[in-house]
Amino acid sequence: MFSWVHNGILIAILAHGIIGLSLVWDKILLENPETQDVINYVFWLGAISIFGLLLMPFGFHTPSWRVAGLAFAAGVIQLAANYFYYDALKLGEASQALAIMGGFSPLFTYLIAIPLLKEPLGGASIPGFALLVLGGFVMFSSEPMNLRVIIPLIISAAVTFGLSSVLQKMAFEETNFVSAYVIFTLGTFAGALFLLVRKKWREEIFRTSEHASPRSKELYFLNRFANGVGSFLVFYAISLASPAVVSAISGLRYALIFVTVFYLTRFHPRLLHEEYRGWALTAKTIGTLLVVAGLVFVGLSGSAAE
Repeated sequence: MFSWVHNGILIAILAHGIIGLSLVWDKILLENPETQDVINYVFWLGAISIFGLLLMPFGFHTPSWRVAGLAFAAGVIQLAANYFYYDALKLGEASQALAIMGGFSPLFTYLIAIPLLKEPLGGASIPGFALLVLGGFVMFSSEPMNLRVIIPLIISAAVTFGLSSVLQKMAFEETNFVSAYVIFTLGTFAGALFLLVRKKWREEIFRTSEHASPRSKELYFLNRFANGVGSFLVFYAISLASPAVVSAISGLRYALIFVTVFYLTRFHPRLLHEEYRGWALTAKTIGTLLVVAGLVFVGLSGSAAE
């Protein structure tokens, strides 16, 4: 009856489905005046990462200063990446901004990994990455946007996510998962505390948190919990199946975002509304399919290389 819990593919599908819905939920929350302050949003995202310390009894040991530094830096950079990411999500349309990230983030991760990792592509092929980037460019053309504002945010998010991912990988290669992950969460928590240093940001965080309704706070933290469950399941799926195949299934989240936002636009426009007519609908469909195809291509080619 419960044999499915040992099927890495099914677990990965469930994980990326949860994350995809969580990202749409994030977009809805960022449309709400009570929860649209990105600094406040990112601060609490980093602050609750301290719960990563709960993993310490499950195999933590103090790594070398070098490995700890890599993991800690990855955590700090990850929080900065989340700031750029959510700022872009707030300014752009959900299906558009997230799919663009799906194209550019793997590219910058690959470029950063070239001098730092032995196998930057992990056995995957360049054509898959080309499809991802092409999907991002098609998304750009779906409708007019403030390119001067959103492009720097998307590139900044892609670069910082890429650097954080590579540093995490370097740390994981030299110590066990629990040890590196705990130090990583300490870095993310430290990054959140750094946001309190600047008076303007500190006032925004406390003012927004004080004025937000209990309902808004509940929705935010419930969504953070859902996203955390999805992320945990991704790691569990990797323990059961090929990491390359699990990564390829992440294309599901972009397809799910596209379908979910389309549904909300048609039937619940008060929650979230995006343009789904003419070229906008065609471009978003083609762009999303290219991103999904690229992810699948990269994952399957990586699996075949193992």
